Amino acid sequence: MKRKFIVNLIFLLFLNLLIKPFWIFGVERGVQNAVGTENFGLYFSLFNFSYILNIILDLGITNFNNKNIAQNPNILSKYVSNIVTLRILLGIIYTIIALSIGLILGYDSQQMLILGILAFNQFLISFTLYLRSNISGLQMFKTDSVLSILDRFLMIVFCGILLWGNVTEEKFKIEWFVLCQTIAYLLTFITALTIVLRQTTFFKFNFNYKFFLVFLRQSYPYALLTLLMVFYNKIDSVMLERLLENGKEQAGIYAQAFRITDVTTMFSCLFAVLLLPMFAKMIKDKENVEGLTKLSFVILIIPAIVIVNICLFFNLDIMTLMYKEHFNDSAPILGILMIGFLGISTSYIFGTLLTANGNLKYLNIMAACGMVLNITLNFILIPKFHVKGAAIASMTTQILTSIAQVIIAKFVFNFKINYKLLFQLGIFILIITVLSYFLHFYGITWYYSALIIIVVGILLSFALRLLKLKEIFGLLLNGERDEFRIEN
Repeated sequence: MKRKFIVNLIFLLFLNLLIKPFWIFGVERGVQNAVGTENFGLYFSLFNFSYILNIILDLGITNFNNKNIAQNPNILSKYVSNIVTLRILLGIIYTIIALSIGLILGYDSQQMLILGILAFNQFLISFTLYLRSNISGLQMFKTDSVLSILDRFLMIVFCGILLWGNVTEEKFKIEWFVLCQTIAYLLTFITALTIVLRQTTFFKFNFNYKFFLVFLRQSYPYALLTLLMVFYNKIDSVMLERLLENGKEQAGIYAQAFRITDVTTMFSCLFAVLLLPMFAKMIKDKENVEGLTKLSFVILIIPAIVIVNICLFFNLDIMTLMYKEHFNDSAPILGILMIGFLGISTSYIFGTLLTANGNLKYLNIMAACGMVLNITLNFILIPKFHVKGAAIASMTTQILTSIAQVIIAKFVFNFKINYKLLFQLGIFILIITVLSYFLHFYGITWYYSALIIIVVGILLSFALRLLKLKEIFGLLLNGERDEFRIEN
């Protein structure tokens, strides 16, 4: 399973490195510069609002389905026939609730129009994620990897034509951006649906009320977990926009800094996409998961530490390069948010392991505490410190909830505390942080500094034996049979 993880991770990272950085740093940044901070802040707030309500579309179905299909692939046809109908019903309910709350919150006609399109986009995204959960559950990881970047690839094409193709004399509108997303999500949904239907022995729209109740009763803990985590991950920009007089502008500043955190989080999320069905299958087969957990954590946390230090010490240089306005305001926010990224990375490993094992009770308690903490901190800090307050609230929540997940996993799986690994990581963090500080202090050009930090980070990870070339090449070249020999 370790070999399968590494091979598919390399392929998945390769595809995403080709597409998603260009989308976020090229197209999405270009859109924000074209429409202005305030207009993009409005979109960013509405997007996160629609994303928070996304739980109504899913109700835990995707994660629960992924785990079940990985463990019981023969139930695919039965599940698809019922769940497709269920998701259409949930889509109707979601749209009604989202627009109703928008009216209650006092959104104007432009905001309601954008919210309506975003609601449909969320329906397409959620439905596609469900379809992909079947594909990854069937261990078709390469197909799922291609689907993971298809929507962004299409959006790059559509938005790129409108931004730089000189096809219109009008100034780029935020509504165009949202509509480009709609077309891309629709095409990706059709592709994923076609692939899933080819894997089924039969399909028909089936309105089975009893199946819906039983399935939702089993999936609701996953839904609750998703809801709680989405709240403490996405509520910041919504509260900024609602609590402050210049909320749209503040949300736009937050969006500038959040963009880099978002792209790094996307890559961390890729680990969870692969690990959930793998962990689920290993747990069902009663295999030891400690080795894969350690391997995936080390592979993810090492680049996370390097990236965090680059963003912490050279945030102003990065923001100045990316944006035309408010870069002085967004630079310190980037540093704060990226510290929280260490917590996010840790959560994607240990949270995924606990989800695969069905420890939803512990995870929901943790997530509920995280939500309460985040909302409380936002109410206290946003009026006083504005966008910086929201960033501090996010960072604090991410770090504390990740620590909680590590502690829960230790007790559930009876993991031994790996003091050697903790010592190695401590030395790694110390050296990379000191190096980053001195490069910043002596005024070395930021991109040269970043290159030095990356190279030293790679060499140091092997010098400290956090990563072992023999083990990695052994897994890639010799397969599963040599896995345990290499470990020993």
